[in-house]
Amino acid sequence: MATNGATTNSSSSSASSNSGQLPTEQQPGQVMNSIVQVFPPIVELNVGGVFYTTALTTLQRDTESLLGQMFSGKSKTPVLRDSKGKFFIDRDGVLFRYILDFLRNQKLVLPENFSERERLKKEADFFQLQDMVDSLTVPKSVTPLDSSFTVRPTSGTITVSYRGTFAFGRDGLADVKFRKLNRILVSGRVTLCREVFGETLNESRDPDRGAVDRYTSRFFLKHTFLEQAFDMLVMAGYKCSGSCGSSTAGGIMVDKKPGMDNEEDRWNHYNEFVWVRE
Repeated sequence: MATNGATTNSSSSSASSNSGQLPTEQQPGQVMNSIVQVFPPIVELNVGGVFYTTALTTLQRDTESLLGQMFSGKSKTPVLRDSKGKFFIDRDGVLFRYILDFLRNQKLVLPENFSERERLKKEADFFQLQDMVDSLTVPKSVTPLDSSFTVRPTSGTITVSYRGTFAFGRDGLADVKFRKLNRILVSGRVTLCREVFGETLNESRDPDRGAVDRYTSRFFLKHTFLEQAFDMLVMAGYKCSGSCGSSTAGGIMVDKKPGMDNEEDRWNHYNEFVWVRE
């Protein structure tokens, strides 16, 4: 009887001891409610191969989000670590910067020329950031720079201009004249310019100034086909309402090799076309 009692007590003690420890492996059919992990106040992350360092309170800011659950011990699965001890998340590492900024600022702030809105929306949906998903879904209201100026969203003006020279045929050949364009410039409301020219619009010379609906005179096209630009404007419902041109003669005359034309350096011209959609 004493032996049986000792055995029973030993088993009870062993069971009591095991009940205070976390199971190392989850048995089939067993539901694990939460994983207890200790997180430092400064967290180092590896998101798809891109490293980030942030405060634990930032990751816990939205308690209903996936990150809030992962880094507060409410997640049903532990957060993995890479070979260097950083917490690993297998998602788009480049777009994660906007996820982190949203948690920090509680507001969606994107670059003016941001083109991956749908992909970012999927990332926000994965991390269960509903407010961010709503911000990416609902279009921003257009607010004019001047409150006294009202304009219909579909109407507007775009100015297309170019500076170039006239090239002539070589000596001994037919007198072939054609215009030589260096660059086609685009001016107008930014949203309208993007709507018309799409991927052919080059915005590299225009800095992001953060205004909701701003104007620019620094865009140019990635090609030099003037007729193609006109066709795109016509297809978007614009009509040419006016144009002007000017030319200059002069320039520094330098000796050139025989057969090279000097006239091209002497005659420069500038042309501007105003397109309106009512």
